Amino acid sequence: MTASPASTQALQRIRADVRAMQGYHVQASQGLLKMDTMENPYRLPQTLQQQLGERLGALEVNRYPGERLEVLKNMLADYAGAPAGTAVLLGNGSDEIITLMALATAQPTAGARATMLAPMPGFVMYPLSAQLQGLDFVGVELTADFALDVPAMQAAIAKHRPAITYMAYPNNPTATLWPEDQVQAVIDAVAEVGGLVVMDEAYQPFASRSWVSRMQADPARNQHVLLMRTLSKFGLAGVRLGYLIGPAALVHEIDKVRPPYNVSVLNCETAIFALEHAALYAEQAAAIRAERQPLIDALRALPGVEKVWPSEANMVLLRVGNAGQAQAAMKARGVLVKNVSAMHPLLANCLRLTVGTHEENAQMLAALKESL
Repeated sequence: MTASPASTQALQRIRADVRAMQGYHVQASQGLLKMDTMENPYRLPQTLQQQLGERLGALEVNRYPGERLEVLKNMLADYAGAPAGTAVLLGNGSDEIITLMALATAQPTAGARATMLAPMPGFVMYPLSAQLQGLDFVGVELTADFALDVPAMQAAIAKHRPAITYMAYPNNPTATLWPEDQVQAVIDAVAEVGGLVVMDEAYQPFASRSWVSRMQADPARNQHVLLMRTLSKFGLAGVRLGYLIGPAALVHEIDKVRPPYNVSVLNCETAIFALEHAALYAEQAAAIRAERQPLIDALRALPGVEKVWPSEANMVLLRVGNAGQAQAAMKARGVLVKNVSAMHPLLANCLRLTVGTHEENAQMLAALKESL
């Protein structure tokens, strides 16, 4: 269809940087083993599916969300072990919370735009959110083995005085859980410039520790720290429920830019139901963690795999000779994985694989072996 002059002129009303950017791409997965987005592979048992269906069917979907959101907030605070004096903010996934954080802090200082800072390679939504909400983004490179470069972080924080510093704990896509003392050094550096730190714990169910323990043990040193999590990796990726925990005064200010009724009654009740059965989801996470190291060991033994990094998440990062070719060959064999090579120069020829069930991991390994 040929564009009319009116439609061409209308397109010019869309921001130039938006027209120039690529949208977030989700790979088509029908008929494929989906091992590219770190989802929990386990479904609810049929009896619980039936119970959940009956519960959702009884909801008043003709009404706006109400008091059950407060019930969910309290349950999430208990589940996470939220320190005293903190509050909880709910989001449509942690992606929305990242947007809300940018909206709330995008104020110029001395004529300059506010800055967001994070170690890179990291989660793609940090720089994207900064761009869309009008903040400058500063990425500080990790080392070649994806360790945190603390002196570089401290120097960048002192220079750019970021409003928000993101620390993914563990990091995506590297699955790295940086040492506590190094992370605290970054948090202390942010305190000196009066900024906020967001500890992004999307992969907390698979990690050996959480920053919430430091928030509990040393609240004064972490009074500018917000803990962000999601129920996606917990096992509710389709529900889209993220949450932010932090000092009540900070959370209440960020809550002012949240759209009203951003979490539906269906999402809310599903999350409450899942937390009522948290032990089941903990068993699922334990099963995934048990599969992780055998998968890493098997990958390291494959000819053609150049390097496999340790993991504290439900994903494994590895380097092969030609990641694009390997990904395409695996897809032809019915297995979908993520080629992250284009995300950052340090990720050249890297694939990111989801840790799934024993059977899924075996199928993925077979496809990778044949594809190298």
